[in-house]
Amino acid sequence: MLSEINYLLFVVVLAVSFVASAVYLVFFFSQREKLRTIARMILIGSGGLQSLYILSRYFIAGHTPITSQHEAVTFFAWSVTWAYLSFRWRYTVKNFGTFVSLMVVILLLLAATVSREFSPLAPALQSLWLPVHAGVAVIAYGFLALAFIGGIMYLLQERELKSKRFGFFFSRLPSLDALDQLNSHCLTAGFVFLTLGIITGSVWARQAWGTYWQWDPKETWSLITWFLYAAQIHQRFTAGWRGKRAAVMAIVGFSSVIFTLWGVTYLLGGVHSYAQ
Repeated sequence: MLSEINYLLFVVVLAVSFVASAVYLVFFFSQREKLRTIARMILIGSGGLQSLYILSRYFIAGHTPITSQHEAVTFFAWSVTWAYLSFRWRYTVKNFGTFVSLMVVILLLLAATVSREFSPLAPALQSLWLPVHAGVAVIAYGFLALAFIGGIMYLLQERELKSKRFGFFFSRLPSLDALDQLNSHCLTAGFVFLTLGIITGSVWARQAWGTYWQWDPKETWSLITWFLYAAQIHQRFTAGWRGKRAAVMAIVGFSSVIFTLWGVTYLLGGVHSYAQ
């Protein structure tokens, strides 16, 4: 019975998120301000329902629901949603919500394609470090996803400006300076959480396996991803990397995040590939 209710709740989450994205898209084309407000309120509702869905899985499973592919992708969508809403609370970036809502829907659709069955928790995961390490890491991915979206928007706007045609996207996208500031904010926040994720993971590994680092494929790719973003942070604040170069690096870094999340699990395996 509880599993059926949980399933229906996910369907509602997907439907509400789809509606939010649809309204954002209508606003993107029509630029009617009232629609943007409506879309944002629906997205907030989606974020609340996502939180409720994750909590319901927690109470049913008895542990943090982030140990299967479905749960990991759903948690990722939740992270992107609330990372954006926390960003939007302080900053306004023109039509950013449209692109974010599309990513949230895509992630939830991906989550819908894999099994939603509950499975016993592997012995190595039976630790209080699970919600700390996994939660911090996925929150990092949420902010880095925003930097990725900002990078895509930057390249689209730069192309419009270089063409000197000032077409469809020009009036609907933020200025290059605003997008560069977005990149800086989200990259910094994501990097802080990513660093905390690696530190907590190392402490957990020491507790579980007696060593801080095993060079497991997922650990190795997490470190590669960290170095990619560390290089971006260093170059931005010491060598003055801005604009297109920073946007491209945000996309490259996020590609490494995606490979760490899914590519390693399906292609390289290892002790961290519980989601298989």
